[in-house]
Amino acid sequence: MLQRPRRGDPFWIWALHGWEGLSWALIALVTLITLVGDAPPRTSHGMPALVAVLALGYALVRFRPGNPVLRPHGYLWLLVAVLGGLSYVGDGLGVFYTVTLAQFVVFADTLGAAVLSTGLGAVAITVGGTLREGWSAEVLTTNTISSLAVFAVGVLISAVTPRALALRDERARLRADLRTAQQELVEAYQRQGAAEERERLAREIHDTLAQGFASIVVLAEAARSALAADPARSAQQLRSIEQTARENLAEARVLVGAAPRSGVAPGSVATTLRRTLDRFAEDTGLTVTAELADIACDQPTRIALLRLTQESLANVRKHAHASTVGVVLAGHQGGVELEITDDGRGFVVGESHGFGLDGMRRRLAEFGGDLTVTSSVGDGTRILAVIPMNGQV
Repeated sequence: MLQRPRRGDPFWIWALHGWEGLSWALIALVTLITLVGDAPPRTSHGMPALVAVLALGYALVRFRPGNPVLRPHGYLWLLVAVLGGLSYVGDGLGVFYTVTLAQFVVFADTLGAAVLSTGLGAVAITVGGTLREGWSAEVLTTNTISSLAVFAVGVLISAVTPRALALRDERARLRADLRTAQQELVEAYQRQGAAEERERLAREIHDTLAQGFASIVVLAEAARSALAADPARSAQQLRSIEQTARENLAEARVLVGAAPRSGVAPGSVATTLRRTLDRFAEDTGLTVTAELADIACDQPTRIALLRLTQESLANVRKHAHASTVGVVLAGHQGGVELEITDDGRGFVVGESHGFGLDGMRRRLAEFGGDLTVTSSVGDGTRILAVIPMNGQV
């Protein structure tokens, strides 16, 4: 049995059920006219009785769908019998076959059942009308032709309805798929956001806390070795350890959101880099040459340049075994360049898989920048970072 239409159903389904409701209004109206009019006794008595039986069966099936007395297919048999009876008891009452045509589709389980029951209805009104008018070939032919015309309409309705239902189900499936896709997209964005945040934190920890702790370890080892031979040097290294630890504490507070976001003291980028290079030279004893142009840039760019410098100097300290480090900061049309070179032992660029270089590239990618690493064994290393400004490189 076709259920009541719901939101999103095709217009055809709504029209079919509207027809079903209208049919009962027309049946009630014709019945009332018959009762108050001057109809023959067979019509005035037979018609209301047949309509009452049909209405009772309809109420059972429509409003008590699980009742054990009458099922939808049983109601269709009842409808066929009542239509035949109406055609027999009254002239023109065969029109009820047309009026109730939608019910053959609504209460049928399949297309075949709808077509079969519609055909049986046509046979019933043909036989009922022929018996009432008197059996003859002419009467039978006339009634058969009119019944077949209505039957053809019923077959068309029966054929179109499954297609309309299929469209409804397809739209419902598409809406469900769309909701699922939207939910999956939201979850994917959330996972991507979480992954990007983890990557950002990992990069920040590597570029700040990890480098600071590595520096503390190196300074502590050096201070312990020189404690007896050079107390003044050891004292200076202990001060560097204290300062680095304080900077790490400040960076940790930034990472957990308990301090301003940048974690970098205000000032020009040249001043910031100069302070970092002086600390590096003091801690390592290496010769550091610097040409730092006083470039105006925003805070995120200044922080990125500082992190790139810190990472490069950390790599020099840990891997290069260099004696001299050169740093050049220069502005050019549309961007800024940071070049860091050392005269250390170098390495094979393609064989380096450390987190540091990858972290530098990802950080620059956030600004639309680029990182070029040039190195070979025994020839030192050159790192060139280019950050665009005003959308140009």
